[in-house]
Amino acid sequence: MPANGSGKGGIATPAAGFTLIEVLVALAIIAIALIAALKASAALIDTNSGLHRRLLATWSADNDLANLHLTRAWPDLGTRNFECDQGDVALACEEEVTATANPGFRRVVVRVHDAQQLDATLAELVGLLNNETARPL
Repeated sequence: MPANGSGKGGIATPAAGFTLIEVLVALAIIAIALIAALKASAALIDTNSGLHRRLLATWSADNDLANLHLTRAWPDLGTRNFECDQGDVALACEEEVTATANPGFRRVVVRVHDAQQLDATLAELVGLLNNETARPL
């Protein structure tokens, strides 16, 4: 083979490998794909955090309704607000008791809010309570 890199009959053969431009374009495409993957994973983390807060809020509301059922309470009509923290998450509960068409039942709505953002409801559960105190033994 001649020393100048030409092939048979004096025709030059192309060099094997990629040009610098091709390598830079490939690196740019990979960088864009990695940035998109990072943004997607950050969005997933935010979603997971929000779902965790909603789950804890649902547990708080469920705890309040279960407490009313287990204590056989007959709560007064109206609204009361109280803290209902779960773990390290500060939550605020709002319990609204209204009358129903049947005087032996009361409708209870428990709304759970973030303690710092009371305008955003994380969970809302509705339950009915029967008047256990008026029932003969």
